[in-house]
Amino acid sequence: MRRPNIVVSGASKGIGKAIVRRFFEAGFDVAFCARNNKELIQFKNELETTGSEQKVLAIVCDVSDKEAIQWFAEQVAFEFETIDILVNNAGIFLPGQISDEEEGVFEQIMATNLASAYYLSRALIPYMMESSHAHLFSLCSTASIKAYPNGGSYCISKFALLGMTKVLREELKPAGIAVTAILPGATYTSSWSGSGMPESRFIDAAQVAESVWHAYQLSPGTVIEELIVRPFLGDIE
Repeated sequence: MRRPNIVVSGASKGIGKAIVRRFFEAGFDVAFCARNNKELIQFKNELETTGSEQKVLAIVCDVSDKEAIQWFAEQVAFEFETIDILVNNAGIFLPGQISDEEEGVFEQIMATNLASAYYLSRALIPYMMESSHAHLFSLCSTASIKAYPNGGSYCISKFALLGMTKVLREELKPAGIAVTAILPGATYTSSWSGSGMPESRFIDAAQVAESVWHAYQLSPGTVIEELIVRPFLGDIE
């Protein structure tokens, strides 16, 4: 009997890593990519040392590169043939205002946060058609619905990612593929370690992963279209 599987972009740390771990622990085969080879291999080894027979496909990939994304998709499709879950998680945040961001920041952020999801979805959706429980997730942000000071190109990319996810929701209804946008607020990662704020002020990445898991567990006749997850005390301005 075929094991269910999940594909996650940007999964060597943070939310992506937590999602891979959550589904691996539930018995899923996993495929994921990241730019950092050292962190990627460490995570792959961590999963494989559990002694499980599940497949662990970890591929170094710069998701801002269209050809790299397409190559990653080809490797995943060859390994799995049918794909159950795709999580477009990869993203970067570079603070700045539209009026004074450094040249090239807009292109870099849009390539990583939006175009990677577009191209990976296009490549893998045909392989999701064969699944009886297919689900596509986009890791958006509260910045997808609210503009933040110094958000610049990041906010633009996240608004656009939510828009793309809404389009996919409509397009994939006839195919029976569920589509969910997850909109987390500030989630604790190493990038916040010097902020001076306690970890309790942030969302734990494992909790975001849990929200993805529960959204997937709904019956085929129900779908969570958008799920906002914020720190208990609200957004960090």
